[in-house]
Amino acid sequence: MPSLYALKPWYTRRLHRFVAGAVARGTSPDLFTAVGVAAAALAGVALAFAWWPLAFLLLAARLAGANLDGAVARARGVSRPWGFVLNELGDRTSDLLMFAGLAVLAVRTGGEPLVGLSPLTWVLVAAVAATLPTVVSVSGAGAGAPRLNGGPLGKTERCALAVLGAALPGLLAWVALVVVVGSVLTAVLRARRVHRSLTRGPVGPPGTVA
Repeated sequence: MPSLYALKPWYTRRLHRFVAGAVARGTSPDLFTAVGVAAAALAGVALAFAWWPLAFLLLAARLAGANLDGAVARARGVSRPWGFVLNELGDRTSDLLMFAGLAVLAVRTGGEPLVGLSPLTWVLVAAVAATLPTVVSVSGAGAGAPRLNGGPLGKTERCALAVLGAALPGLLAWVALVVVVGSVLTAVLRARRVHRSLTRGPVGPPGTVA
């Protein structure tokens, strides 16, 4: 299904100067993983205080770091299995930091329950649901399928929804509900693709991010 992940090649091209500079200096791809996590940590603080313009910029930096680590590794010819592990750990840590910020925002702003659950509860459920697409993709990759990415609700969409939640704290429970539904749908669709891949052959190129 269409998703913002389709913009990744365009975004990578916008970052080509950083890639070229990193190659020229011999910069480790792991540095960009660390930059992405640090940006996510700062974004979590911005989200907690509903500073959504700052959160937008920091989450864009988070995505840039997650994009550049793989791009630099490929450009330098230093891709390695441990880099894949670090990338996954960095992405999951960044997601948790982002949702932690939204959880603090939910506590600070309160809000009306949605289907009997408080905004904070919805944010926590969303944080758990957001891991499902990655669990499916990594499990499939471990079984020999391509590492699947994209949406309908992947990492880029989660960041966009986090900014929306900070911009409209009164709708935070609804935003979290969209994350829950979208994550479950994405996990189901990825599981179907993994099943087809393992029973009929590959269905798409392997990737490095979720």
